[in-house]
Amino acid sequence: MLKLHGFAVSNYYNMVHLALLEKGLPFETVKVYGSQDAAFLAISPRGKVPVLQTEQGYISETSVILEYLETCGGRPLLPEDPYARAQVLSLAREIELYIELPARSCYPEAFFGMKLDEVIKDKARLELQAGIAALKRHGRFAPYVAGEQLSIADLYFLYSIDLAAVVAKRVLGFDLLADFLGAQALLERLQQNPHVQAIAAEKDAGMAEFIAHISQKR
Repeated sequence: MLKLHGFAVSNYYNMVHLALLEKGLPFETVKVYGSQDAAFLAISPRGKVPVLQTEQGYISETSVILEYLETCGGRPLLPEDPYARAQVLSLAREIELYIELPARSCYPEAFFGMKLDEVIKDKARLELQAGIAALKRHGRFAPYVAGEQLSIADLYFLYSIDLAAVVAKRVLGFDLLADFLGAQALLERLQQNPHVQAIAAEKDAGMAEFIAHISQKR
């Protein structure tokens, strides 16, 4: 049986968790925080979560795990048509590179009370605004990011856009989705999904322990 290693506060872990639930694949979860311990580095070369344990061995990196899961059956989250498949994957990559990563640079101030240099925030603001503009141009939101069906692009959207919106409001001084009605509607739609709600509950339940874990590392 597949085993998903990670923790419920990680947005990347939650992307894979949701994929497994939506695909209806049997799996178990193993709670573990990323670390540089030798034992964990043996299954995750960079010491990051999530990690998927298969009968053949371990797979790391979220994008690779998600593509691997498409070979395991269940509800498809990628189209069969090569062009449509490429569009979904490019949207997922654009969300990660141009929205999730710029927002992540401001997580220390948004979520942990650390003060960031204004240069870092100015760069993040410009990149996030450009990333949202790109998503407006490329995303279809009809009603999902890539069209009529839930796809991997929606997993990246759901677990990147919410955190990016918090960063934009708390740290960068603007509303990320102010005039992006399609994104607002999709976010509301996804938040009504029972699997998404179950994952959110797990995240809430694990938050205090995660904060304590981070505090110990400082």
